[in-house]
Amino acid sequence: MDYRSKSDVVADAIKDLIRSGDLAPGATLRQRDLAKRFGVSPTPVREALRRLEAEGFVATQLHRGATVVRHEGSRLEENFRIRAALESLGAQMAAERASADDLEELAKLHEVIAACHPQDPAVNELNRSFHFRIYECARSPVLSALLNLLWQALNGGPQVWRNHEDSVRQHRAILEALRAGDGAAAAAETRHHIAEVLEILTDKLGEHPEP
Repeated sequence: MDYRSKSDVVADAIKDLIRSGDLAPGATLRQRDLAKRFGVSPTPVREALRRLEAEGFVATQLHRGATVVRHEGSRLEENFRIRAALESLGAQMAAERASADDLEELAKLHEVIAACHPQDPAVNELNRSFHFRIYECARSPVLSALLNLLWQALNGGPQVWRNHEDSVRQHRAILEALRAGDGAAAAAETRHHIAEVLEILTDKLGEHPEP
């Protein structure tokens, strides 16, 4: 196993520890301790921390090293607003560039999501697949890369549970706009879809403020 693959394994392991709360916000991440914990040399740990910093899980400060990022409400709100801007652009571009095969694949994926039980653990990954299939239709590798990075960063924050039927209905509206080739409508429906998540998240943080 090369250093790159080791660094991916270490990065995912650290991410899991952050999400589970085993590594609390503000916790210091010492390379030597992490290398010992995961049975690797410091090199893949260092590369893993760089990746996690790029994804928004870790912050590096002079004289302090790497620490777990505190996901404060204002920061999460900013991330969601950026996501809304980028994803609405992606939806607009997809409406202009999607092929008949693209639209058929999206429709099938939408049907699978709609048929899922709301508590099905597969829903979250299917939802991600639906969104990213749209952005693939935009034919913009740069946009896809930016959105992938942003989604990874957001996945480290509080989980948002929305009504499954509402989500399916909003996905359908986006899909209909794409089928119509209406870029403006696709962008507007996407902004509305993400705005609802932000509203739920804001309410959640208001009820359970972080220290």
